[in-house]
Amino acid sequence: MKLLVTVLACVVLAATAVPALAADESKVKSATQQVETGAKKIGAGKVGEGVEETAKGIGNTVVEGAKFSGEKIKESGKAAEPKAKSAWESVRDGTVDFGHSVKSFFTRLFGS
Repeated sequence: MKLLVTVLACVVLAATAVPALAADESKVKSATQQVETGAKKIGAGKVGEGVEETAKGIGNTVVEGAKFSGEKIKESGKAAEPKAKSAWESVRDGTVDFGHSVKSFFTRLFGS
């Protein structure tokens, strides 16, 4: 019994620490509260209910963390997009300028 409580306490700590950094705070807080409530039930002797609620809370925390992380990655991609376009435009413009320079060189060399 003590081993089960110790293992669940470790799971609670891991589940509440990691996703809180990456997920929507309100949804993660709700899931964290569910994990904590389940752990308290285990401590109060309601092991079956506590384990079930703790497991659901951990699952909810993981799901919400994944959703939020996906949104952040999408936002990061959009933030980087204008820089990528501007870099491409710079390369393209540099290539065009280089082409004009080469043309001018050969025109001056063989033209006049």
